[in-house]
Amino acid sequence: MKSRTSDWFETKIRYDKTQEDGGQKPVTEQYVVDALSFTEAEKALIEEMQTYISGDYKITGIKPAPYHEIFFSDLNADDKWYKAKLQFITIDEKTQKEKRSNVNYLIQAGSLPTAVKYIEEVMGGTMIDYVISAINETPTMDVFVHDLDPNKKKKEEDDKPEYERENTSADDNKVKEGE
Repeated sequence: MKSRTSDWFETKIRYDKTQEDGGQKPVTEQYVVDALSFTEAEKALIEEMQTYISGDYKITGIKPAPYHEIFFSDLNADDKWYKAKLQFITIDEKTQKEKRSNVNYLIQAGSLPTAVKYIEEVMGGTMIDYVISAINETPTMDVFVHDLDPNKKKKEEDDKPEYERENTSADDNKVKEGE
């Protein structure tokens, strides 16, 4: 279980999806995109969806998400997304009254009980008193995380010793005469 805090946008795209029988059916799907602006969210969604869309498409909605942190699961079976509303409980030192502040999260899980388990797993490692006040399955199909460094793969490859690199040519491994 990993988490990521960012500015997220909930986006909707309408396109003709190829069905199992080979027919085309117009569908509207929701995706969550990591972006800094509406324009960047639209661009990221189009880039991610290009491989799945063969015809026309239309972005039907973009709005800032009501959450800033997403809990990602490493399990393939966790294919649904749940929005959870947690209330953090604090005591006002002056009045000695209980104060609750609401925080929303998006959780990747296979079922509602699994989502609750993941929340307890993550929040159990904190000192914060909290209550899960609401948790609902969302229509989100997937979450697209913005790659901060498009050269990341190249850098990771550069960090490997030369003999482990995939693109090493035979000429690079030859020792020049006289050296």
